[in-house]
Formats: sequence, C-alpha cells, structure tokens
Amino acid sequence: MSLAAGDDENVIEEPDMSHFGKKEDSTQLETFQIRPSFDAKFNSQQVKYLIHEVLQEELEDRTYDSEEAEALSKHIAYKIRTRIKDIGLPRYKLMVQVVLGEQHGAGVKTASRCLWDAECDSYANDVFLNDTIFCMAVVFAVYFY
Repeated sequence: MSLAAGDDENVIEEPDMSHFGKKEDSTQLETFQIRPSFDAKFNSQQVKYLIHEVLQEELEDRTYDSEEAEALSKHIAYKIRTRIKDIGLPRYKLMVQVVLGEQHGAGVKTASRCLWDAECDSYANDVFLNDTIFCMAVVFAVYFY
C-alpha cells in the first residue's frame, strides 16, 4: 500500500500476523485445568521414600560439624528438590525445608500450617537420626492453577 504514488519513503507494509494465536512453547499450553489428573497427583509416599534415600546417602556416615551444617542443609534441600523434579510433576510448585542440628538427646518439635486445596496440594516429610546428627526434611507441593 502506498500513500503517495511513486514515493518509496511512505510505503506502509502490512504486518505479518501469522504468528498470532500460536504458543512459542508447547509445554506451557493453557489447559484451564483446575485439578491434576489422578496419575499426575503428588504422591506423598513416593516423595517420602525419595527424601529418605537422600538423607541416608548424605548423612549416614557423617558426624555433626557446625562449620558445614548450613552448606550441607542447602545441598540436601537441592538434592531432594532435583530428585522430585525428575519424577515429573507438572504444574506443582515445590518448597523443600531442611532442619539439620546436633543430636544431644534433647527433643525437637516443629509445626507447620498451610492454607491450600486439600484435594491437590500435599506434603511429605522424613527424619534422620544418628549419634551426632538429627535432620528433618519436609517437601510442600502446591498445584499451580
């Protein structure tokens, strides 16, 4: 389309509209699904087993060292999160909390409260104890609508 005949400076080209309505990433298609399918639900028992495996691998032969406790708890949380992501839980947001401390025989109590959809959202936890270390790991999984 031309505004002035013979004047190339005022040529207006029609925009390419072919890409409108198409998603760039097909994995993020909007499905408007408000509940996960039965086989895509968070499986607390399976995640508890994964947490247990990671805690055993990382802490079984260790003694408590306050210098490495912070880095070790972050490493354990990252490893748990990575293993759970390998399961493939689409649209779940995960939070991993690890509490690591020195075992002196005293008791430790923790509590959590969550405001969530009880049909879709869940958690899993496990505790590791040896002569010098106690460790509690909790994974919260919230379905993203």
